[in-house]
Amino acid sequence: MALEIVVGTQWGDEGKGRVVDMLSAGAAIVARYNGGDNAGHTVTVGSTTFKLHLLPSGMIHPETMGILGTGVVINPATLLKEMDMLRSRGLEVTPQRLRLSFAAHLITPVHQALDAAQEAARGKDQLGTTGRGIGPAYTDRASRRGLRAMDLLDLDQFAEKFKVHIAAANLALVNLYHAEPLDGAALLPEYLNFARQLQPYVDDVGRQVQAALAEGKRVLAEGAQGTLLDIDLGTYPFVTSSSSLAPAALTGLGIGIMPVGRIIGVTKAFQTRVGAGPFPTEVMDENAERLRGTGSKPWDEFGTTTGRPRRVGWLDGVLLRYAVRINGVTEQTLTKMDVLSGLPVQRICVAYRTGDKIWDHLPMGPADLSTFEAVYEDLPSWDADLTGIRTWEELPSAAKQYVCRVEEVSGVPVSYISVGPERDQVIERSV
Repeated sequence: MALEIVVGTQWGDEGKGRVVDMLSAGAAIVARYNGGDNAGHTVTVGSTTFKLHLLPSGMIHPETMGILGTGVVINPATLLKEMDMLRSRGLEVTPQRLRLSFAAHLITPVHQALDAAQEAARGKDQLGTTGRGIGPAYTDRASRRGLRAMDLLDLDQFAEKFKVHIAAANLALVNLYHAEPLDGAALLPEYLNFARQLQPYVDDVGRQVQAALAEGKRVLAEGAQGTLLDIDLGTYPFVTSSSSLAPAALTGLGIGIMPVGRIIGVTKAFQTRVGAGPFPTEVMDENAERLRGTGSKPWDEFGTTTGRPRRVGWLDGVLLRYAVRINGVTEQTLTKMDVLSGLPVQRICVAYRTGDKIWDHLPMGPADLSTFEAVYEDLPSWDADLTGIRTWEELPSAAKQYVCRVEEVSGVPVSYISVGPERDQVIERSV
């Protein structure tokens, strides 16, 4: 069977968690392939809201196995806390339901301390990181000095590597950033305890994924963050530290080149981002407050991981076309359509302008968007509450027109339309 991949087409926070939850029904494996606990996926099931930072969203389905792949950086404290949270909600979390790649790198207090020190040193040029240690963990990986999940399997060797890890970081913290050193002796017992708990979960997950596919089972690959945060092809340097694109699912799970079936791009009906960086369609008026919400609801536009209010703006068709192309998106899920109800106008950016020149594409990708001005197309709005609608035919004509225009602008069909946070608040289309 062909691998299915879910990828965000924007700056993350598109609603991938609830889409993965929806698509996980009947899947044998849901596998996370990049990022760390800087990602946050929110899934609402009835009156229960699950906020996950590391575990694949599909694990909310009790019959689905979750995998954390080679491309993920794992904070053991976060992971164990989430495992306990699922258990407290009546879900089984055992080595039969969760596996960690032996090659996945670990996040420690070293990385969090370095993250804070490096961000402070940037002064006014701060990137707006989550402070979770993601960048330093990936730096250690590239520098070939990181701790990996397989190191947890030998406690004596892990203890020695952990001591070296702390000592090397303290040199940088004290001498380069003039920060306080870490107490390795105090931290080691906690991490040895983490190692004992996680040892049974460590495995060669690529072998498991390929075996499941060979047996005709459904495997869903879950990306974290979004296309525009990709380390190479995103809005550099305001990006994450891993590849968030669909092709990264193969290396991020430790599997070879194989048939890929659906690549589902998750697109929010408007645009948001957290942290600094270019945002051509950003709005700062009363429409921004309407799109963001107040924070009183779990699905309002405030970071799942950081709690920070997200910047908001109109849907950017130029960046969406770019995301479709570099991911190979075959279909889209359009989320948060219900939030657009009642706005005085619906706007989609269909091109950029620089001086007298109009661009329908980015000449150098999204490397520098500061010189581009958004060119908008205004569409009619609607007042109807969409949250109770379940069929395409029931949608107001203006809402249908908006969806069809998104398809035209992006070049790929919209298969699902989300009209609320609940599992059943989805319209499925035949495309």
